[in-house]
Order: sequence, then C-alpha cells, then structure tokens
Amino acid sequence: MTPNSLVPASLQASAMAVAGLTLGLCYFALLRWTVRLYGAGRRSFAPVGLTLARLAGATIFFAFAARLSALSLLAAFVGFLAARMIALRGARRAA
Repeated sequence: MTPNSLVPASLQASAMAVAGLTLGLCYFALLRWTVRLYGAGRRSFAPVGLTLARLAGATIFFAFAARLSALSLLAAFVGFLAARMIALRGARRAA
C-alpha cells in the first residue's frame, strides 16, 4: 500500500492548499521583513539569511508536494497564490 492511497485525494489536496496558504503567509511575512531590513540600510547578513531561508523553505515544500501528486502540487500552489493576494492587499492598505 502506498502512502498516497491511505488518504483520499480530495482530503490530501485540501490539506496541501491549507499548507500552501500557511507557507505563503510565512513567506511573504519574511519578504516584508527582509525589505524593511534592506530599507533601513542594514548591512548585515540577516537579509541574506532571510532570503535564503525563504527560498529554501519554498523549494523544499513544493518538492514535497510534487512527490505526493500533481494535484497536491497544484493545490499547494493555489494556496500560495491566495497568500500572495492577501499579502498584496495588506501592502496596498499600508501604503
């Protein structure tokens, strides 16, 4: 029995969409923090470290989703795009 057959596809896709949304919210919060550090003129390794952490986290997450199934990858990406929309709406209100 494979791990994919233990969980119904619809439940797995829903869970990956929520996980993609959560990852996206964290990703864009770290992006905002990185931009603030660069904007403040900080010349430390913190912004570089945050950028590498964001990219590594997203890469690992989407690779995991792709190994589960194409539907899981698509659902995770939809959740990530929903987080992007939320982050952009918040940035427009702040500006």
